Formats: sequence, C-alpha cells, structure tokens
Amino acid sequence: MERTYRLIISCPDRTGIVAKVSNFLATYNGWITEASHHADQKTGWFFMRNEIKASSLSFDLESFRIAFEPIAKEYAMCWSVTDSDVKKRVVLMASKESHCLADILHRWHSNELDAEIVAVISNHNDLRRMVEWHDIPYHYVPVDKDNKPAAFAQVSELVEKYQTDVIVLARYMQILPPDLCEVYAGKVINIHHSFLPSFAGAKPYHKAYDRGVKLIGATCHYVTQDLDEGPIIDQDVIRVSHRDSTEDMVRLGKDVERTVLSRGLRCHLEDRVIIYENKTVVFN
Repeated sequence: MERTYRLIISCPDRTGIVAKVSNFLATYNGWITEASHHADQKTGWFFMRNEIKASSLSFDLESFRIAFEPIAKEYAMCWSVTDSDVKKRVVLMASKESHCLADILHRWHSNELDAEIVAVISNHNDLRRMVEWHDIPYHYVPVDKDNKPAAFAQVSELVEKYQTDVIVLARYMQILPPDLCEVYAGKVINIHHSFLPSFAGAKPYHKAYDRGVKLIGATCHYVTQDLDEGPIIDQDVIRVSHRDSTEDMVRLGKDVERTVLSRGLRCHLEDRVIIYENKTVVFN
C-alpha cells in the first residue's frame, strides 16, 4: 500500500471545518485518498478522518503538525496525524483459549494486519509453542489471588519494555489493575464473549442459555476501570435456538469472537476509531 498520513480530528461542530481542512491540504498539494466525517447532532461534536498521500506533500510529518497547529487551535480540535508506514507495536495477552490469539496471529502472518506484534504475555504456558512458531517472544506471568500486584507489576514492565502502542486481550481471563487501565487508556482492546451490555462479567454463554436468548454475540471494546463498560468498537451476533446447549453456544460464539476482535483491532491499527466520552465513531 502507498504511504499515507492519517489526519484524525474531533472538535465542536461549526460551519467551515471541512472547507478549512480541505483548503489547508490543497494549499500544500495534499492528495486526499480517503475522507470521512460525521456530525453528532445530539452532542454538537464533529469527527473527521482524512488519508493523504505522503508523496504529494513537500514536508514531513513533524512539519505537517507545525503547519496545521494554527487551524487546530482556531477550531479547538483534538487531533493527531500518523504515518501509515510506522507500524503500531502490539502486545497480545491470552490465557488458555487459543481461538482469538490464533486468528490474530494468522491474519498478521498473512499480512492482513499492518502491525508489529512484539510479544505475547500469558498467565498460562499452554499457548507457548504456537506463539514461538511465529518467532514471537512468549512471556509466562502466572497470576493468582496472592500475587496479583507483583504479577501485574511484571506485566507493566514488559509492556513498557516493548514500547507498546496497543495491548490486545485475546481472551485473557484476568482483570487488569486500574493503574494499567489508566496509563494505557484508549490503547487496551478486549473481546467480551457476549453482546454487551447484555450478560457482562463471567460465564455469559451460561447466562444466555439460562435466559433462552435467540441471539448470542461478541463485543470488541476498549478496557476501562469499569469492567466490560468501555467504549465499544465492534459487535456481531449469531442466531441460536432452544436446541443449542451451552456447549453449542460456546462453539458458535468462538467464531464471532475472533472475527469481531480482529475487525476491531484492524480499525484501531488503521486509526479509524475516535473515542468520545464512552462511545466511539468508527470510520470503517
């Protein structure tokens, strides 16, 4: 893919934002390859994402930031610009179940995910051989009720050591401590095996079976200190019936989980997700 700069903007809505940004890019001969925007009528907030051919501009990314800053101040923008050639550094975390981790590794190995997977951290050793086959470092950090602070201190050290941009909880069956959630706010992605806000917490398929639902689903969301309540990136469902047992729901749900997680991760890697309050705008 051709190298692009991704300009991401959110700001109070008003007249002239699109024209101002477009005129700025045109002034410097910027070639827009993709443009998306959305105005939230209820909150009065505006969101925009532009991709610009890097080769069409006569300056580098830092010069872009300096040149664009006056417009950002004028419109009170929360904004960023990133280089598509700079891959985000991803740490995957998993426990025993392999389906989400295996799917991400397969997509990464097949060049479907434009990222650098720098390590896998797990509280079990079950998945080591699969990960090391991909030549990715595997770190076993056991967690039990008596050593959680020490274990997550080690996790934090590893995340910092690898200069991590994104943490992906690929069925990591532990709750991250509040300090880690705060430091990496908007950078920790989780897959929850239910269609949130239904059946939050543990054993959602068992709860769904007991309730007799006809749809089960999965939710990819950002992690916050409030369990399973972070901004939602992506969701999907699959139909079930009274004939399906809990085991059937688990089996069917795994297909949805891995698809939703990989899709949400890809959107994040491509800077397609803008967080506002506890919601997201996803330009996919």
